[in-house]
Amino acid sequence: MRDPSHLSDTSEESLAQLGLDSTLRELSLYDFQIEIGCPGKQLARTFEENPLIPGAILVRGGEFAGMVSRRRFLEIMSRPYAIELFSRRSLASLQGFVATEVLVRSGNTPIVAAARECLQRPPELLYEPVVVELRPDVYQLLDVHQLLVAQSRLHELATLLLQERGQELDRANAEITSLNEQLQAENIRLSAELDVTRRLQQMLLPKETELLQIPGLEIAGFMQPADEVGGDYYDVLNHDGRIKIGIGDVTGHGLESGVLMIMVQTAVRTLLANNETDPVRFLTALNRTIYENVQRMNSDKNMTLSLLDYKENRMHLSGQHEEAIVIRSGGEIELIDTLDLGFPIGLDEDIAEFIAQTSVQLNPGDTVVLYTDGITEAEDENKNLYGLERLCKVLKTNWYKSAEEIRKAAIEDVQEHIGNHKVYDDITLLVLKQKGVEAMEAV
Repeated sequence: MRDPSHLSDTSEESLAQLGLDSTLRELSLYDFQIEIGCPGKQLARTFEENPLIPGAILVRGGEFAGMVSRRRFLEIMSRPYAIELFSRRSLASLQGFVATEVLVRSGNTPIVAAARECLQRPPELLYEPVVVELRPDVYQLLDVHQLLVAQSRLHELATLLLQERGQELDRANAEITSLNEQLQAENIRLSAELDVTRRLQQMLLPKETELLQIPGLEIAGFMQPADEVGGDYYDVLNHDGRIKIGIGDVTGHGLESGVLMIMVQTAVRTLLANNETDPVRFLTALNRTIYENVQRMNSDKNMTLSLLDYKENRMHLSGQHEEAIVIRSGGEIELIDTLDLGFPIGLDEDIAEFIAQTSVQLNPGDTVVLYTDGITEAEDENKNLYGLERLCKVLKTNWYKSAEEIRKAAIEDVQEHIGNHKVYDDITLLVLKQKGVEAMEAV
């Protein structure tokens, strides 16, 4: 028989070290085992000498054979003639009278789970001690009172933690509220900046009255930004009879893209006003200006840009952008690849070696269409792209109409393709139609 007074730990120490994930092995356990062949009086004497022991683990040859609780043992021994009957007999003869359903749990069982199981037992078994198996064939007893005290301690800990978490949550909510107020103020400021930039962009677009004054061409333009500020650019300028038409697309959209677009428009107008006619020098000077500003802004923005010079039914095209579409009178489509006519603006300091020029003769009724990839890459709800082929089909079908009618037909078809799907990129279209001899004479 082991020393019945031994505890695996003192109660105060074990309670002080408990956490929410603590297990039964961390509690005060009684290491009291007695051979099942011992007489009943020996167990009675042990219980009398050690009033705190909740029971005894019965072993047979060192192996677990059951458990006798103090409460159940004393209850049986208090019956008439029980002392005379069982005091000299072995505990094996007593076991049938004192035996109850024994709750055996691993030492790794969480305290909370064990307490719940104990409280779910029938009332007559509620205070029966728990047998804790620390390892194979090593058993100790846990007083249910100790278990419930530990459970109460964990409840206190959980309550404190909830209070702390609540306070932390209150602090976090207060911080979030403050950040939201700052963000709202910042958003108001940025919204105002974006609104100014957007209005500047719209103000810089060519007016209808200007387009009507371009000799030889019917011109219709359209630009719809994906956000409040777009990165697409188009312009039609007339300086002392020199017609300069531009279309471009800044990477991304938003404030930076919009600012870069305005810088390009200003640079084009300035170079035109300074009578720069050579396409290589024109695009080289424009690129260097934009490149230096982009570096100063610490931005990674750049843009594709094509410039067209129109004079006497002939169009000279330079700069890299999307393919230019030429619709001949009668509906025949020609595509002009601009890949080898330039280099993205603002990406490198010197692009002179990449710049080239090509020319297109326009006959009455011929049309040139310029666009940005916001049209060809527009998605429907199934993420299918609109594509260049569909755009050309619409243009071929409507070639005989006015520039404004062609523009309208193309944009309506793009919008029908998009439907209710999100617009991810700016949409820009510029239609240039060569007037007939009669129309030119009328002008």
